[in-house]
Amino acid sequence: MPHTAVVDPVGTSLPGPARWLGFAGLAAGLALIVLDGTVVAVALPSIIDDLDLGLADAQWINSLYAVVFAALLLTSGRLGDRFGRRLVFLIGVSVFAMASLTAAGAQDAGELIASRCVQGLGGALILPATVSSLNATFRGRDRSLAFGLWGAVMAGAAAVGPLLGGWLTTAFGWRWVFLVNLPLALVVVGLAAGFVTETRGEAGHGFDLGGLVTSGLGLGLVVFGLIEGPDLGWLTPKNEFTLLGLTWPDTAPVSPVPVALVAGAVLTGLFLVLQRHRSSRGRTVILDLSLFAVPTFAWGNLAAAMVAVGEFSLLFGLPLYLVYAMKLSILEAGWVLAAMAIGAFVAGARARSLSARLGAPRVVTVGLAAELVAAVVAALVLPSQPDAWLIAALLAVYGLGLGLASAQLTSTVLRDVPVELSGVASATQSTVRQLGSALGAALAGTVLALGFAVTVPARLALVADVSNDDANTMIDYMTGTAGAVISMIRKKGTHGYFGELGPAVADQLSVAFAQCVGWVLWVAAAFILLGLVGALAVERAAHRTPQD
Repeated sequence: MPHTAVVDPVGTSLPGPARWLGFAGLAAGLALIVLDGTVVAVALPSIIDDLDLGLADAQWINSLYAVVFAALLLTSGRLGDRFGRRLVFLIGVSVFAMASLTAAGAQDAGELIASRCVQGLGGALILPATVSSLNATFRGRDRSLAFGLWGAVMAGAAAVGPLLGGWLTTAFGWRWVFLVNLPLALVVVGLAAGFVTETRGEAGHGFDLGGLVTSGLGLGLVVFGLIEGPDLGWLTPKNEFTLLGLTWPDTAPVSPVPVALVAGAVLTGLFLVLQRHRSSRGRTVILDLSLFAVPTFAWGNLAAAMVAVGEFSLLFGLPLYLVYAMKLSILEAGWVLAAMAIGAFVAGARARSLSARLGAPRVVTVGLAAELVAAVVAALVLPSQPDAWLIAALLAVYGLGLGLASAQLTSTVLRDVPVELSGVASATQSTVRQLGSALGAALAGTVLALGFAVTVPARLALVADVSNDDANTMIDYMTGTAGAVISMIRKKGTHGYFGELGPAVADQLSVAFAQCVGWVLWVAAAFILLGLVGALAVERAAHRTPQD
């Protein structure tokens, strides 16, 4: 029978073995949404080819999921505290499963992007409920073990995703990366309904609709500007833009991109003002700004956001690089990307013992340092298109750092947060991670588009008889197909538009693509460095406030 009586946020009524079965359900729900991000990333080249997507469409498939996820996490954390974390978790899994079904049946970019949006809603309901349920259910050594395993599941699922995505896409087609969620969701629902204790936090006063609207719109507009900038124009319009029957003409004095970026920044500022105003009156807020007075929480969230930007910049660019620049199949690309799993699993096995010896904050710092080294070396070597084994080795090091950092960062960030605020605190941390992932994918696409404008003409200038007009046209094709045009030219050989020059053009475009992905990795490394700075600050703060 399900257990529903517990409303005390720190109470537990289930015996130990049953609690761990509940943990299995929560961890499986976490794996479901983490897998979805990396599985889709490696399937993206196949989706681009099948649905005829452009770079902006590909970015939206990644970013809109993360935008909706981030926009609703804070609210869903509060909903879990108020109405029951297990209830919100079960609703989230159901919504996620239904959206996965519609994504699998999508026939065009719009349908797939809409399904990813609903998946983001489901993921937003799932993630904070897992963390707050663990925080409310486990104590002492069990709590440390639960959070360590939770982090290992997150790291492992993210790393295994590329291999699973490559295998499913190659063996059955890209639609199976969504269909596989359905049986997994049934298992999750069964375990959670039977073995997760219902817990709640403080109900609060009222519902923060203004905070929900301003935070969601603010974040959405910023990501819109970053994604659409290369296509619509950063300052002056390059193309017209139509939304809900309204058209922004290409003859307008200014592009919609800077307007969106400024409006997003203003709405984000308004969101913070509203949160402070509501909090001062004792009303419920989506974001409790007082939490940022806790040093480990504040610096830890900065580290989490910066690292997520770097991580998802890397995960957006690398699958495309492996398929279009290195000529690997999607399954082969999945094997290369799955090298992260080796590092993550090794790190997961050692993270707890290292934490006991060094302390969790130091383990996070060591992990981020490993990620930074791997990203910098990869940025240096990728433009020369090295052997796949070298890329795999660097990803294994990156996975090692990812496993160490992810396994300990969550418990470190929440270590000084009152238990009754665990729902909103865990949702805040998850929000900054999702914000980082949305910005990471958006920035990666932007850097690729800007890079194409520089590298494509330069590389095609080395091919005799390729005109400047053709070179400039190829910039649009590279952006419009997210690099898939390279495979198209390569397949046609000497029988395509460029005739005998076709193979040489494809080779030079591959080099241009590799150079642009190298730029993306430099951006990723810069953000990981900022995350490392935040982790060092967390370590100092943790030393000043030792835990009892």
